[in-house]
Amino acid sequence: MPKTFVIAQGGGPTAVINQTMVGAALEARKRYPKSKVLGALHGVRGIRDGKFVELHKIPEADLKRIANTPSAALGSTRDKPDAAYTAQVLEGLKKVKADVFVNIGGNDTSGTQQILTDAAGGSMVFMHAPKTIDNDLMENDHTPGFISAGEFVAGAFKSVDLDFRALPGIYIGIVMGRHAGFLTAASAAWRDEDDGPHLIYVPERAFSTKQFIDDVRRTVDKHKRCVVAVSEGVTTADGKALLESLVPADRLERDAHGNIKLSGSDLNRALELALAEGLPGKRARVDALGYMPRGYIGAISRTDAREAFRAGAFAVATAEQGGASIALKYENGKTVLKRVPLGNVAAKTRHMPDNFLDKDGTHLSKAGMAYFSRLIPRKFETGKPFV
Repeated sequence: MPKTFVIAQGGGPTAVINQTMVGAALEARKRYPKSKVLGALHGVRGIRDGKFVELHKIPEADLKRIANTPSAALGSTRDKPDAAYTAQVLEGLKKVKADVFVNIGGNDTSGTQQILTDAAGGSMVFMHAPKTIDNDLMENDHTPGFISAGEFVAGAFKSVDLDFRALPGIYIGIVMGRHAGFLTAASAAWRDEDDGPHLIYVPERAFSTKQFIDDVRRTVDKHKRCVVAVSEGVTTADGKALLESLVPADRLERDAHGNIKLSGSDLNRALELALAEGLPGKRARVDALGYMPRGYIGAISRTDAREAFRAGAFAVATAEQGGASIALKYENGKTVLKRVPLGNVAAKTRHMPDNFLDKDGTHLSKAGMAYFSRLIPRKFETGKPFV
């Protein structure tokens, strides 16, 4: 019977990652009333440095308020443990007599759990609970954090299209999501027939600047405006991120896991230049939505929050079966939680299915629209503008 649980949060914050943390903490308190439940501050770094919050001592009402609060209440990290760091983390877990370590996060966090699992040799249980607005975890139909972020993106593009109907021009919105196009494609979840986004560009299809300009020109000719959603991770025909072809290698920023920092102003400037050269004289604006979608307090989906909480609770409830990753599956018309081998998820990327896009790759197919409509149902019914 587990006596000490350690819970941590990794990677980018979301609107509902605290639900998962609190779900895990309360489940541990309920199932094992005499256990200690420790929250590691700033992920594995806090374990290494011995910095914890005693979650078993915090009143349930206070924890539930934290659950309803966006961002990562314990603090997060993007540290990738090397051999020495791994040994320090394992020593930190040993010092607090941890039996179960629940780490909440995405691809890189699951990779960290695999590193620790391999190094620990069965001395404790390592659980991974899913979290990412990118929606790119293998084995999952969708991930906690994605629905809330998707609602923000869908609403943002619905709103900006209404704006550009009134004052026509070209609008490019750059959306997070790294190497998967799910969050960018969510921009079309609330789209009607002639609404924006009129064009979608995702990493799963090669990006050509020439084709991009031709697509925008054709759309402006048809609609008198053009609203475009572009993924931060769009790639060229050679498989490299567009940003890699625009920025010298010595200027590319990478995190501890080796990921290129895709957000920033270089992609904005490159698209602005392409529009200025390819469509001179046209009113155009390029914005990066940046971090806004991932933890916006005004767009926290109840479904997302409920599923995130349950994922944390399920990780604790099944920990005695051994280490695993928790996955959200869609079966018989409902979302269910399942345990899957950690190795199936760790440091891997799930890409958006090819059949979610039409043959041109710039619009959602019927299958794609069905998926996003299921997860991000329309929240507003707008009137039909006269222009």
